[in-house]
Amino acid sequence: MIDYTHLIHALQETKLSPLAEAIPEAVANNLHIDRHGDLARWLEALDAMPTVTPSLIDLRDSVTIGQAHDLTPAAQAALHHSLRALIPWRKGPFQLFDTLIDTEWRSDWKWDRVKDGISALNNRTVLDVGCGSGYHCWRMYGAGAARVIGIDPSPRFVVQFHQVKKYIADAPVDLLPMGIEAVPANLNAFDTTFSMGVLYHRRSPIDHLRELKDTLRTGGELVLETLIVDGPEGYSLMPEKRYAKMNNVWFLPSIPTLELWLRRAGFKDIRCIDINTTRLEEQRSTEWMEFLSLKDFLDPEDSSKTCEGYPAPKRAVMVATKAH
Repeated sequence: MIDYTHLIHALQETKLSPLAEAIPEAVANNLHIDRHGDLARWLEALDAMPTVTPSLIDLRDSVTIGQAHDLTPAAQAALHHSLRALIPWRKGPFQLFDTLIDTEWRSDWKWDRVKDGISALNNRTVLDVGCGSGYHCWRMYGAGAARVIGIDPSPRFVVQFHQVKKYIADAPVDLLPMGIEAVPANLNAFDTTFSMGVLYHRRSPIDHLRELKDTLRTGGELVLETLIVDGPEGYSLMPEKRYAKMNNVWFLPSIPTLELWLRRAGFKDIRCIDINTTRLEEQRSTEWMEFLSLKDFLDPEDSSKTCEGYPAPKRAVMVATKAH
């Protein structure tokens, strides 16, 4: 089982102590073998990974750990087998020694669109909500953050994160098995909070924005990335059933509507730093994610539309400051 004792001790007597107190319950709820049939197998794969000290770690320009010559062929094969046991890999890519995990999403492209439009992360305490397997958490640390906490309730993502963490064990980067609803209310502790690819999955987007605000200190920065549609203030798209074959998409706002939501939720200094239509090269099937991907979610005759006839995925990155 993944041990959070060291992290709990590290957070005690800090502004994140309420979060430390919530960790045991989150682990019991989301990392319980009896509740997740594949978890035991995933943990076995984690334990089977070879122990080695990497000769190279690059988290500034990529997530690259080790070099091919660090491992014997047998150890490299064991590593590759352990990583393959956690397929599908959604967010990345990761280079671990001689293995390139070519994930479904080119999350490095998203990071390149985000990193220059936000406040510098140097010495900041950072929260990444819905972080998946933690790719962006590592890039945040590589950009100078003092501590990064990712949260995601998916056991697969948690174990994938720890497959990387195994080789950077001392880094102050951690992934907690919880959703934002398990984060203590009115924490008011983080300097920067990221929510990327989460808002449209929430049935109440305003409540999500208020939850995000509560994680931040006054003057802290929210980095929000979400699906949008074109339209005036007040307009948002609510799919009849599915959007791009996803049945958990609720609201896709226009940018003026999103700005209004942010103001109503208690943010100021709101600005849009990027608008991007997702390309087939950025989200696709690979040998590390062999299931359906973006091209299967679009109209085969008109890629400007989803297969349901809605506008194809377009994403915006908003930056805002907690007002009070």
